[in-house]
Amino acid sequence: MLNPIDAFLGLFSLDVGIDLGTANSLVYVRGKGIVINEPSWVAIERDSRKVLAIGAEAKEMVGRTPANIVAIRPLRDGVISEFDVTEAMLDYFIKKAHSQLLLPFPRPRVVVGIPSGVTEVEKRAVYDAAISAGAREVFLIEEPMAAAIGAGLPVTEARGSMVVDIGGGTTEVGVFCLGGIVVSRSLRIAGDEMDEDIMQYARQKYNLFIGERMAERTKIAVGSAYPLPEEMTMTLCGRNLVTGLPDAVEVSSIEIREALSGSVGIIVDLVKDTLDATPPELIADLMETGICLVGGGALLKGLAERVSEEVNMRAWVAQDAMTCVARGAGKVLEELDSLREVLVSTDERRPKPSTF
Repeated sequence: MLNPIDAFLGLFSLDVGIDLGTANSLVYVRGKGIVINEPSWVAIERDSRKVLAIGAEAKEMVGRTPANIVAIRPLRDGVISEFDVTEAMLDYFIKKAHSQLLLPFPRPRVVVGIPSGVTEVEKRAVYDAAISAGAREVFLIEEPMAAAIGAGLPVTEARGSMVVDIGGGTTEVGVFCLGGIVVSRSLRIAGDEMDEDIMQYARQKYNLFIGERMAERTKIAVGSAYPLPEEMTMTLCGRNLVTGLPDAVEVSSIEIREALSGSVGIIVDLVKDTLDATPPELIADLMETGICLVGGGALLKGLAERVSEEVNMRAWVAQDAMTCVARGAGKVLEELDSLREVLVSTDERRPKPSTF
């Protein structure tokens, strides 16, 4: 039962869907679409734990902070690793989404995407963090389901559909039918692991130590999972591990594809494993509809072609693949009565913390 102040503020608050990602967080406001798309970084003072910057501003500080300031990602592998920092980040996003309404304490209904296969403790951590950040009601939805809804797949119909969601910390594969997940697989190898692969490759082949941001830029610019029509090159800048001095080397997209081959191969094997566990009737449906790739990792050049070739089935990248989970969460809010069955149950019998 909501207290009267929560109920009053709720009348003026906007319902929001949140994709709380390892690499990026997106906020969908009902009736407005995506209003926030920022990196999941927070800069804090090392000793006092005071939050100094959140989002894009915090990411700019990565690797450039003085000793008393640290820039961290409060989520690792799709789950909360720093509860208080995640709460501050959620509070910032909720208030920023309501900034035009001039509400000092917005109390919205919130749908939050969570990785499939997380533990009850991890679910509860997301739920409690959203409540503590100001939500009056919190609904959880598994990210593959949200992504499928956001991509426009017929998840509530009596035919199969399949999503591969490649984020920053996790890769999740789901097969859906009649509003439920028939088969799902989750793996904590995704975009972050690809960045690490590039860093390792530069270190081992060129004795060049590069940072995470350099590795990420390289992955986006010349990374690929399948031979490109026209191969490209890029300059890697870092520190030479032999001399200790700044150095730069030119690498080709062929080399970066070789560096990424391990992680890409594991993701493809995960798709194969999911298909192996899928009932044959649904396989027949999937042969018609294909496999939908979503998430930031789906934008890796040639990934759809690589998956198609490996599993003998059409694979395609969803339109605006990075925002599918947030758009799916928002659509659930807009059609809560008809889509309530896709939500993850939470134990709401425990008392909810209140700021009043």
